[in-house]
Formats: sequence, structure tokens, C-alpha cells
Amino acid sequence: MSLISVIVPCFNEEQAIPIFYKEITETAAGFKKEFPETEFEYIFIDDGSEDRTLPILKELRERDERVRFISFSRNFGKEAGIFAGLEHAKGDYTVIMDVDLQDPPSLLPDMYRAVTREGYDSAATRRVSREGEPVIRSFFARLFYRIINRLSKTEIVDGARDYRIMSRRMVNAILSMREYNRFTKGIYGWVGFKTKWFEYKNVERVAGETKWSFWKLLLYSIEGIVAFSTAPLAFAALLGIIFTLVAFVMIVVIIIKTMVYGDPTSGWPSMICTIVFIGGIQLFCMGVIGEYLAKTYMESKRRPVYIVKEES
Repeated sequence: MSLISVIVPCFNEEQAIPIFYKEITETAAGFKKEFPETEFEYIFIDDGSEDRTLPILKELRERDERVRFISFSRNFGKEAGIFAGLEHAKGDYTVIMDVDLQDPPSLLPDMYRAVTREGYDSAATRRVSREGEPVIRSFFARLFYRIINRLSKTEIVDGARDYRIMSRRMVNAILSMREYNRFTKGIYGWVGFKTKWFEYKNVERVAGETKWSFWKLLLYSIEGIVAFSTAPLAFAALLGIIFTLVAFVMIVVIIIKTMVYGDPTSGWPSMICTIVFIGGIQLFCMGVIGEYLAKTYMESKRRPVYIVKEES
């Protein structure tokens, strides 16, 4: 028998959990007919929810022994939830899904077939459309993928979702990366392994509201770039070299004008603008360096990625 562990991170998802549970159990029932050698377990990660998420998970646990839950002591974020699920998963194959059903369970049979019969270690999904999302958010999402793939040697597929199924050896490889600042989309690419991609059009949430604001996504994207590329540091150094050369040329020009034409230096407004501009560049470069130092500082503390309050 092959055990499939389905990891489902949850944060204030009391409306979506019952709908998801009904959908995934129906999918598992049909799955069992095609692949009789399989069994399922469902690992729900309560990421410090403030609604009835945990009581609902306890009710599901009482009704279905395949359901397990892990409740955090506070909100640690989706990345911590995924990591906790991977650590607690017992399956030969592990699936990561969102509880809002934006990850279609109907793709699971084809994904399972890819990792068991076609020689892949992972079957992953990517959205080929962003219908239903705000235009500005979609624009910046695509921009992020273009930027990070130019800056990083680790390939991150445009539109990639966390929804995927992985073999046990790929899961073990991911668990070996114990970093505190986690960017799972990059980790998937960094560990390698052969992956088959499944494309689908965007699906809207079945219930509740997204927990990802534009600001949170922006910070998440910065974390991804810092985690998998040192190019911003090189860019900051390059800016310093360029402005040093520009300043040297300007000094030479001023000296020549004064000696040859007797033209005194003037232009206080332009000088102030130049000082402010260069000061802004310096602060930007310091910010880039500070971001890397902050990540190093957090890693040096060796804090746990998450803290469990209750589990079953």
C-alpha cells in the first residue's frame, strides 16, 4: 500500500474547511477505484487561526481517523505551515494543497500517475491565467517572476503554485534545508529532481477571503529574491562604482572649466539635487545590505520555524 499525505495550511478558514473536506474525500474515493493500492491521510495546519478553524478540525478528527491537525501557538505564516506538514507527513507521497480549492483536486490522479508511472519525482501545477485577480496584482506578480529568474540561478516557474505531489526522497531533501527564512517556491527548484508541470486556468476561492494583501506579497517577493540571489548586492556595488566614476569626471570638468575659461563653479540648486540624489542611492544600497544582514541575523538565532500548541 502507498500512503498519500495531503498537507493543507489553514489560517482563519472556518468557511472553506468543510467544503474542502467534502471535495477531497470525494476525490479520494474516486482515486481509490483507479489506484486501489493507495490510502490517504489529511494533515491540516492551523496557523494560529482566530476563528473556529481549530474546533472544526477537531470535529473532523473525531469523525475521520484519516484527519490529523497541527495547531500553532501563533501565526507563523504559510511557509512554516508547509514545513510543519512536511515534517509530520508519513506518506510515501506528499501533496500540498490550499484549503480554498484554488488548487483543483481533479488533477490529483494525473499528478499521481506522473510520479508513480512516468519516472518523475514531483508533479507540480502552474496557472496560465489570472482571471479574477486585480490587474495591478497580476502585473506585479508576472514582473516578480521575470526579475527573480534574471537574478537567480534557481529557476522559478511563472505562475507556479504550491500545489504539487512529491516523492519521499524529494520531501527528505526539502526537510534537510532547515533555514528559518523559507521561500518554498525557490526551495523546490533548488533541490532539483525531475518535475512534470500541469497547467490550469485560475480558479477563484470557494469561500472566505485571501490572506495575501499586496503589501504581504511584496514583502514575500523581496524575501524570495534575497533568499535565492546575491545579485542585489552586486548591483549596489556597481552603483557605487558608477557614481564614483561620474563624480571623478565632474571634478575634472570643473577644474578644466575654471583653469581654461575662468568660469567659477556655480549652481547651488543643481548641487543640492545631486547631493540628495546620491544620498538616496546610498540609502538604497544600505537598505539592500541591511536586508541581507537581517536575514543572517535571524538565521544565527536558530529559532524554530514554528511552535506547536496542540496536535492530533
